[in-house]
Amino acid sequence: MANNSTPIVGMDIGTTKVSVCIGRQTPEGNVEATGIGTHASTGVRRGMVVNIEATVEAIKSALHEAQSMAGHSVDSAFVSIGGEHVKGVNSQGNVAIRSGEVSNEELDLALESAQAVPLSNDEKVMHVIPQEYVIDWQDGIREPRGMSGTRMDANVHVVCCAKNAVRNVTKCVSLCGIGIKGIVVEPIASASAVLADDERELGVCLLDIGGGTTDIAVFTDGAIRHTEVVSMAGDSVTKDIAMTLRTPAQHAEELKIRYACALQDLTHEDESIRVPGVADRPDSNLSRQTLAAVVESRYRELIEIVRNALKNANIPTTKLGSGVVLTGGAANMEGVVELAEEVFHLPVSLGRPRNISGLDEILQNPAYATCSGLLAFAERQKLENRSGNQQKQSAIRRSMRSLGTWMRRTYDSI
Repeated sequence: MANNSTPIVGMDIGTTKVSVCIGRQTPEGNVEATGIGTHASTGVRRGMVVNIEATVEAIKSALHEAQSMAGHSVDSAFVSIGGEHVKGVNSQGNVAIRSGEVSNEELDLALESAQAVPLSNDEKVMHVIPQEYVIDWQDGIREPRGMSGTRMDANVHVVCCAKNAVRNVTKCVSLCGIGIKGIVVEPIASASAVLADDERELGVCLLDIGGGTTDIAVFTDGAIRHTEVVSMAGDSVTKDIAMTLRTPAQHAEELKIRYACALQDLTHEDESIRVPGVADRPDSNLSRQTLAAVVESRYRELIEIVRNALKNANIPTTKLGSGVVLTGGAANMEGVVELAEEVFHLPVSLGRPRNISGLDEILQNPAYATCSGLLAFAERQKLENRSGNQQKQSAIRRSMRSLGTWMRRTYDSI
C-alpha cells in the first residue's frame, strides 16, 4: 500500500491524558506513526467520562496536535475504553457441522453462540476473541475452516462493557467531528502493541498501569485467557504523596514524575528533595528515601493485588513462561520492574510497541502503549478481515465448481 493510503488513527481517552496517534501502513506491511498529540485529561475518572465538555476539549487539542504533526486531517478513529466496568469471561459455543466440513457460516454461528453470556441490562459485549476450537474429539484447533467433523465447539474470551460508558465515549468523539471505526478495550489494545507472538505462546501477563486503573490481560498458548481491571493506579500514588508529605496534588504529581522510586533500596540517604508547602506554608527538605517509602508501599500493594487476582483466576505463575510485561504511564518509574520481580518471582520487563516505526522517541514510552496499540489492532483486524474474505471467496469458488460439476453430471444423465 502506498504512503498516501488511508490513515489509521488511534485515540486513547485516559484518566490523566488523551492521546491521538495517526499512522499509515508501510509497503512492508508494518505501521508507521506519522503524528501524535496529547492533552491533559480532566473529564475522565478511573477510565470513565465524568465531564463531557472537558473531555471533548482534551480530544480536540490532542487531535489538532496530531493532525498538525502528520500534515493532514482525519475523520475517523479506533477509540479505547477502560474502567472498572470492563469485565472478561471465558465462554463456549457449539454448532453442528451439517455439511461435513466447517464453513464460514458455521464458524460465525459457533462464535455467536459463545457470546451468549449472562449480562445486566447496562452491559454489552465488546469483544469475542477465539481461544481454540474443538471438532469432535480433536482439540487445540486454531483455524477450523474446511476441517471435517460433525460438531464444533468454540472456546472464546468475551469482554463486556457498560453501555453508558460506551455511549459517553461515543458522544465525546462524535462532538469532535470524528467517526468511530471501532471501540477497543484498553488491555486488548495495549497487548496488540507490546506483546510478541512467542510471549503469548509461552504465557505472559500484561499489566497496563495507567492513571486511574490497572488493566490485566493474561495470555497462554497463544490466546487470551483472562482480563481484569483493578481500581488502583498512578493517581493512588499521587494522593499518597500529597497526604503523607503534605503538599498540593499538582506538586505531588511533579514530585512523583521527577524524583519517585518504587523501591526504597535503590535510593540513597544523601539524596534530598524540596517539597512545596500547602497554601502559604514554607517549603521543606526531605530525603528522597522518604518519598520512595511512600511510593513503594502503594506499588507493592498494587502488585500484590494483581498477584492475588491471578491466583483467584486459577492462573499459576508456572503458566507465565514469559513473565510479566509492564506498560502504561505509571509503569515508567524507576524501581517498578525490580519491585514487580520481587513480588511475582518472575522475569519482568517494560513493554514497548513492536512493528510500529516512526516517532520512536515518543512511542517507545510505555505511556503510549494503548494509543499505538490501537494502530496495531486496526492493522491486525484489517489483515484478518482480508484473510477471512479470501477464505470466503475460496469457499464460494469451491461451491460454484461443485455446483457446475453436479449440473454437468445431471445434464449428461438426461
